[in-house]
Amino acid sequence: MPAGEPLPGRGASSRPAAPATAYSGVAKKLPLALLVFFSALLYNQIQPPPPKVPGSPGGPPITANRTKLRDGRHLAYLESGVPKDQAKYKIIFVHGFFCCRYDVLNVSQGLLQELGIYLLSFDRPGYCESDAHPARTEESIAVDIAELADNLQLGPRFHLMGFSMGGEIMWSCLKHIPHRLAGVAILAPVGNYWWSGLPPDVYQEAWYVQFPQDRAAVWVAHHLPWLANWWNTQRLFPSSSVKARNPAIYSREDKPLSAKFAQRAHNAREKNT
Repeated sequence: MPAGEPLPGRGASSRPAAPATAYSGVAKKLPLALLVFFSALLYNQIQPPPPKVPGSPGGPPITANRTKLRDGRHLAYLESGVPKDQAKYKIIFVHGFFCCRYDVLNVSQGLLQELGIYLLSFDRPGYCESDAHPARTEESIAVDIAELADNLQLGPRFHLMGFSMGGEIMWSCLKHIPHRLAGVAILAPVGNYWWSGLPPDVYQEAWYVQFPQDRAAVWVAHHLPWLANWWNTQRLFPSSSVKARNPAIYSREDKPLSAKFAQRAHNAREKNT
């Protein structure tokens, strides 16, 4: 057989198989690579932004009285009423969503004096001028409240009052620090629609009185809490009407009062920052 002539069965026609095999290998890995890429992209999108540290560049200025907790965080607070050493009742007020220490009960100083009430409100962790809690749990807010009371020397027992989403924190305190509580009041709390003790007819009425976007926001927060930040900041679908401050959520009695809330000094500062 002449030199250079291919052997029988081994011609050039059998050699192009190698590139085809390499291409098929890349094709098999491409879906996996795309899955990893889009998963990383989705993970990045649903992560909440890092908290702004009060008093640091880019963070809110510190204007409030603050107390330092054992772990180094600070809570901003506001005191009103009679001096605590003269008080018959020492009440810690826990604010709700879109609120801060200034959103305390609108009670006249005269009434506080008459009833002997010392009233303490504070910015919950991550709100306004209080440092965020990087590892917060159901129990951590109760521990923070107990430590706040100790730092301000309120004594072994005090009263608690929770408004709106602050009402849910009352359950945490009743569970974890009941020995510190002289009494608890809950004002217009956000309900737990998955509570086993909620009667079905009450659930139906309370659930469907909400707007559809609010039912969706609550459902996401309960079943997919890791997605809650994205859901409440995305613009593809209607998110919480509470977050959007939709006036349609107010009752007839609420609407005349909403203008007074908008005129508060700290609300004006927030709009200008």
